[in-house]
Amino acid sequence: MVTSICNLVHKIIGFAPTLLQLVMSEQVDIPVRQAGVIYLKKMVCQFWEQKEPATVTEPVPFFIHEQDKQVIRDNVVEAVITTPQPVRVQLAVCISQLIKYDYPARWPGIAEKVAMYLQSDAHNTWMGALICLYQLVKNFEFKKPEERLTLNQAMHHILPIIQQRCLQLMADQSEPAILLQKQILKVFFALIQFHLPLDLITKEMFTQWMELVRQIIDKPIPEHTSQVDEDERPELSWWKLKKWACHIVTRCFERYGSPGSVMKEYTEFARWYLKSFSGGILAVLLKLLDQYRQKQYVSPRVLQQILNYLNIGVDHAFSWKIIKPHMLVIIQKIIFPLMCHTDEDQELWESDPAEYIRVKYDVFQEFFSPVTAAQTLLCTVVTRRKEMLQRTMGFIMAILTNNDGPTDPRHKAGALHMVGAVAETLLQKKIYKDQAEGMIIQHVFPEFASPHGYLRARACWVLNHFSEVKFKQPTTLEKAVELTRLAMCTDKELPVRVEGAVALQQLLGNQDKAKDFLLPHLGTIVLELLKIIRETESDDLTSVMQKIVCVYQEEIAPLALEICTHLAETFAEVLNSSTDSDEKAILAMGILNTLDTIVTVMEDQKEVIQNIEGVVLNVIGLILQQNLMEFYDESLTLIYSLTSKFVSERMWNVFPLLYDIFKNDGFDYFTDMMPALHNYITVDPDHFIANPRNMEIIYDMCKTIMAADSGEDAECHAAKLLEVLLIQFKGKIDQVVPLFIELALERLTREVKTSELRTMCLQVVIAALYYNPSMLFELLEKIHMPNTNQPITQQFLKQWMQDTDCFLGLHDRKICVLGLCMLLDTTGNRPQEITSIAGDIIPACIMLFDGLKRAYQYRAEQEDSSDEESDEEEFVAAELDDDDDVIDEEGEQYLEKLGRITNADEVGEDCDEEDYESEETPLESYETPLDRDETEVDEYQVFKNVLQNLEHSDPAWYHMLMAQLNESQQKQLQEIFSLAEKRRAAMESKKIEQRGGYVFNQTVVPGSFNFGGVPPQ
Repeated sequence: MVTSICNLVHKIIGFAPTLLQLVMSEQVDIPVRQAGVIYLKKMVCQFWEQKEPATVTEPVPFFIHEQDKQVIRDNVVEAVITTPQPVRVQLAVCISQLIKYDYPARWPGIAEKVAMYLQSDAHNTWMGALICLYQLVKNFEFKKPEERLTLNQAMHHILPIIQQRCLQLMADQSEPAILLQKQILKVFFALIQFHLPLDLITKEMFTQWMELVRQIIDKPIPEHTSQVDEDERPELSWWKLKKWACHIVTRCFERYGSPGSVMKEYTEFARWYLKSFSGGILAVLLKLLDQYRQKQYVSPRVLQQILNYLNIGVDHAFSWKIIKPHMLVIIQKIIFPLMCHTDEDQELWESDPAEYIRVKYDVFQEFFSPVTAAQTLLCTVVTRRKEMLQRTMGFIMAILTNNDGPTDPRHKAGALHMVGAVAETLLQKKIYKDQAEGMIIQHVFPEFASPHGYLRARACWVLNHFSEVKFKQPTTLEKAVELTRLAMCTDKELPVRVEGAVALQQLLGNQDKAKDFLLPHLGTIVLELLKIIRETESDDLTSVMQKIVCVYQEEIAPLALEICTHLAETFAEVLNSSTDSDEKAILAMGILNTLDTIVTVMEDQKEVIQNIEGVVLNVIGLILQQNLMEFYDESLTLIYSLTSKFVSERMWNVFPLLYDIFKNDGFDYFTDMMPALHNYITVDPDHFIANPRNMEIIYDMCKTIMAADSGEDAECHAAKLLEVLLIQFKGKIDQVVPLFIELALERLTREVKTSELRTMCLQVVIAALYYNPSMLFELLEKIHMPNTNQPITQQFLKQWMQDTDCFLGLHDRKICVLGLCMLLDTTGNRPQEITSIAGDIIPACIMLFDGLKRAYQYRAEQEDSSDEESDEEEFVAAELDDDDDVIDEEGEQYLEKLGRITNADEVGEDCDEEDYESEETPLESYETPLDRDETEVDEYQVFKNVLQNLEHSDPAWYHMLMAQLNESQQKQLQEIFSLAEKRRAAMESKKIEQRGGYVFNQTVVPGSFNFGGVPPQ
């Protein structure tokens, strides 16, 4: 009822403040206030910002009147302070929006008001004020340091206030006091998460905050919390407060306090931090770990943050000396139990195996899991610090080879978990590398027959992590593959089958002979994998299918239709399932990517593609019919893959659908459509040009993109498509050439921010020059552009000469050279505008050829490097003495580079940056007939032939072109001619080779030779 009334009157001036007044009123029922605040939030999010109309003819979009805005700004902080939690949460979003658009220009007083309430003795105002402060800080969280000056000025006054408030509240263990402390720590964390303002937070102030946080970590949790169920304890405010305290110290150590791993501005601070704080903080963290060792409760997030802090400390000699005496105990009593199979694991395994798999394979869960943190700490310490690997392996092997009786299965699972976790380090050490095969035979293979499913799953997991082992006995590999296959295909426990499938993927990737061992069972493996994918809805398994498809390209062909059908059915089920939307989307994308892998692998097998095409199109149709925009990228990739080698009649029916998507959903997906559109033009050009409607569609799409505010990247793609059409259909599309030229030139008359778009528009006109020079110059004489009185030909040529150095990569330089050759070869009525730039043409060509030489060399090097396997040995991280620090030079350089980029006002406009010279341009993948290997158009030879012909046919023009060349340029010109001759000879040799080699006239070999006689007449 409230919502429907609001919809009728929300545009009336005074409505929004009235709604806020209703929300603040204690006389109104809570449900009504909640409905009102939700509507107010919606209004603020949609209508606070004053937006311009999309076009001149459209009315100005509705926005909240300034009069109403001022009333809201004057009262919203009080609203947050006085309203109950359910309402306050929604108002916090409103505060965030107001700060985003109005602070500090139109709402400079919020910081002072917040400070006033924080200084007040009325403690019931503190939480609301802190929530407003948190929203203020969050709005600046990701901004550059120079953009945070306003915030820093406000925090200069507020930061000491909240630090003192937190200190005063420390003695109070009541929940309201703890919640206030937690909110203060959240504000501080948001302030320092990505940038530590050293001018705001002095060493003295930082010391006060670190001492405050250290005390919070050290403070005991009230006894009464132990009565709460363990599953609910992490949500208790006392543990949440401790979590934020641990979060702060870990972030400070990681980002600002680790010498050798911080940005340059924090180098001195990092040294000071390490010596001043790491010892005291480690003391309280180790105390908490000891409580956990003694079976006292520590919340998972607190435990995770403690382990993360220790992980950073291992790298530094100062902190390592504090950690080292406790490290073996931490490994044995903290890390090992965490890596064992727990009661909670077993309960979930039995009650919901699919959920167990989801939790274990959830990449987001890894950021919060103490198990992952324990594994990371274990890997770091055995890799970085001497003797730790040997001592750890001694502990593990003692569990695996227990001589006192049977080993607890869960302990065995934990020991194997630890072995797999450090597998990479073990395989870098010869002593352990040589023993790996024996360890697998003795301790891993037997567990495939264990009555405990979690041990069978762990055995698969260990094989996964040791999949790179070079087995001395072929039978060991064969057994490893067979046991893994059976685990995947025959085990009754779903988690075991999943681990088996993932392990098979790694064995196929790292063991060449594994392919042969699995080949007889390929059909069964594929069908079982499809069942597991459907049963678990796990994205990790779609990558397994992709690996199998890539490894068994020929053998999988007969199964392609069945696989695609099964995946299509699973995709439909996933869309209709009630699974969490993020996970559903990830799995759906995995299925689409697997379908694309199959299509890509089978693209040369026309019959197979024709068989699976209908199934894949059904999936695409499902996405388009339901407007599932989150899958548009993948569906467009599938359309591209299905048209890469040939375009069937069914795929031509899809072409108009792409146009419908473009028209209905705007131009957001144009760049994603581009590869498919390019295929329709270049893969089946005869069919494309046979229907004039196809050309109309492409032109309208390009025109829409270049006429609207779609972004210069999309505009570059549109211009590229026009260029492709001109080169692909040279001499066949005269009727549309004027439209293309006018579109490109018109775009150049408006503001262009990047050299990429400018050169791409020029390239369209250059392609038209290559298409038909005389037609182009006739058209240029007729075209009149807005905003200029200069002749368009003169403007175009002038801009072209100025931007010659902006043509990068192979294709762009090549078409530029060919266009300049067309200018050189103009005969008869040569336009005066060309004559006026005669002295610039050859130097421009020389510069382009210099770039082409580098680009060709880079491409050759790339091809060579992709063909050769690297013979370099793997990098083995050196173990450090106790007095040594880990210096992350690469990380430091990366941070410095990132800092320079972040702090740069804007990227320069220099077109010929070294970073770009040797690389392909982003649009170079859109091939034209000029770029194909079989093309006979060689820019070097064209250039040489044109100049040599001009020397004889038009010496006066030739003299004008050459007159201003200096000695260096003349030498470069000769080198270009020499290279042109070499390229001509290479092309001739290639043609002869393609014809089957040289053919000699004499087919009968003489029986004897007379070297001294008279030669035959």
